[in-house]
Amino acid sequence: MSERHSGSCLCGAVKYMVEGEMRPVIACHCVQCRKTSGHYGAATAARREDITVAGDVKWYVSSDSGKRGFCADCGSSVFFDGGGENLSIWAGTLDGETGLSIAGHIFTDDKGDYYDIEPGVRQAPQADPEMTTKVAVNKDAGG
Repeated sequence: MSERHSGSCLCGAVKYMVEGEMRPVIACHCVQCRKTSGHYGAATAARREDITVAGDVKWYVSSDSGKRGFCADCGSSVFFDGGGENLSIWAGTLDGETGLSIAGHIFTDDKGDYYDIEPGVRQAPQADPEMTTKVAVNKDAGG
């Protein structure tokens, strides 16, 4: 049986459905995620073919390697597209219980000075493709 999750922006103009496995949540402390969210970003990901989107997603090309998808009406950040077979989904946009948890933190060298990262969770000072690109997770590998 396939996993099924739904989500939306704040106003509901952008809605999506994921019918498949999602990656555990990765917290990103890069400057772009902090400026986009007002804190640090927290995203899961799913295979593109498992995601159906309805509504007007506005895309902002934020770097040479990625673009950010948000609602053109309410401004909610919903997606991050870094290319590849997966699309990142801001975890806070998911509806209801997800069963997900934070498996790691990336770009910790860029984190704000006003908060601490909980101990015991994997951390990377910059990007970490091992954490961020996979959807199917080896539970024994810790994330």
